[in-house]
Amino acid sequence: MVTTTATIATGITDRRPRKSKIAEQSRSTWRTQNKLKMTAPRSSRASSRVRHYPESAFGGFTDVDGTIAFYARVNALLQPSFRVIDFGCGRGAHADDPVFFRRSLRSLQGKAARVIGVDVDLDAARDNPTVDEFRLLPPDGVWPLEDKSAEIIVSDFVMEHLANPAQFFSEAARVLAPGGYLCIRTPNVLSYVGIASRITPNRFHSRVLRRVQTGRKEEDVFPTLYRCNTVFALRRQMAEHGFRAAVYGYEAEPSYLDFSGLAYFGGVLHQRWAPRFLRPAIFAFGQMVPATERQG
Repeated sequence: MVTTTATIATGITDRRPRKSKIAEQSRSTWRTQNKLKMTAPRSSRASSRVRHYPESAFGGFTDVDGTIAFYARVNALLQPSFRVIDFGCGRGAHADDPVFFRRSLRSLQGKAARVIGVDVDLDAARDNPTVDEFRLLPPDGVWPLEDKSAEIIVSDFVMEHLANPAQFFSEAARVLAPGGYLCIRTPNVLSYVGIASRITPNRFHSRVLRRVQTGRKEEDVFPTLYRCNTVFALRRQMAEHGFRAAVYGYEAEPSYLDFSGLAYFGGVLHQRWAPRFLRPAIFAFGQMVPATERQG
């Protein structure tokens, strides 16, 4: 983006003496060098990622990027006529993602007929720029949506905050049209990330996340409950509520551990060798099976 000086923006003529061409060139060179310094890796965090995932130097993401893997599948299911529910949409923090490709993949606006955000936090979510419409989730947990009114529901890192997961699945089954899709990403409580989160009191989560995720804003941190955060629990809920599903563990690069080169290396080993049921994230993709097929 080109920055316009205040004098041009306000229409005020700058009457200060002009600097020599050499001075202007020196200033231009200095600014260019500073921009390059600002865009170059400034800490061991970036260098650790590039060392272990060299492909991340080309485009800003790794081959195991969890957000790209999850939303690539969401996009594969999406059709232009679909109505999408972004459950727990929040303020749309992904609009701040500095990686253009990942940000574009995650944004569903313009790819579907309508994107409706649902959240309990009115102040944060009503100005979410990534949804076409916002609806406030009431205290009783009943979604403010009509029966069979959506073709895709996306719940991205929300399940861990829910007090009543069974109600979530029941409402998702009600709101989805036959053949509609439910897409969930959530932490695995059995993983090292889930265990660390559970033993850390909620009141300290903001402080810890500020250290391990420097780009995370305090308003994006919420209390966690982990009442349906294992592969087995999610599979059971999907089956009980009429979904044909694939539920599995996924492990991206260990971004939670990039505060330490040694910890990050340990995370890389875990990412490459840990069994799926212990991986830090769980992906769940379900399709609503029509009642007639379930009875048959």
